[in-house]
Amino acid sequence: MSIRSRLLTLTALCLIGACIGFPGILVAQESPHSDNEQGPESNEDSSELPITTDWSKIKIETYSKGDQTFVIALGILQPLFYYNSDGFHETNVALGGTGYLNYNYFLNSHFSIGGELGGSFSATVGENMLYLVPFGVRFGYQFVYNRFEFPLAITIGAANQGYLNKGYFGFMLKPSAAVYWRFNPDWSFGLNMDWWWLPQWFSDPSHTMYGNFLGITIGARYHF
Repeated sequence: MSIRSRLLTLTALCLIGACIGFPGILVAQESPHSDNEQGPESNEDSSELPITTDWSKIKIETYSKGDQTFVIALGILQPLFYYNSDGFHETNVALGGTGYLNYNYFLNSHFSIGGELGGSFSATVGENMLYLVPFGVRFGYQFVYNRFEFPLAITIGAANQGYLNKGYFGFMLKPSAAVYWRFNPDWSFGLNMDWWWLPQWFSDPSHTMYGNFLGITIGARYHF
């Protein structure tokens, strides 16, 4: 075989080998694409532990330990009835005025403790005045709905009672309920209702008397 024939034969063999190997090159080039197709599956496996936080499940309380309020309230005091061992009696006292100041310290988002000082005056049928000056320790519970706040409380203390030249100093119990609307972070305004229970105890049971009054006041509450 001549040199020319050998060169032609070698060239033909190289071309045939290149044609046979070309699909393999194509397959090799496609293999990275196959790896990419498997990538999302790997990502799906790695996403089994979410790192995002659902903030909708986190509730931020309006009140917390250490929050404080100061309330000033003015309104009316309606004598309801007196009673003792003989039954119920007329009060002979007209509608009067009342007002009070109270302070509350929150132990948590609902419970509070504080103090209260108030006063009232009412005219009697004889055109004289009955004066009441109650004060005591205040225990409260409050729940909140949007911008409305509903404080419940009971004040346990004493009251100085005066009528003409007579006076009496004794126990006082005052449960109360209110609704306030939060105007801004510092102030809220609302309506209060209080039940005053004022006993007058004497050594002679026939002289013992229990007074019951209803107070309705408008209050302004400062938050700090």
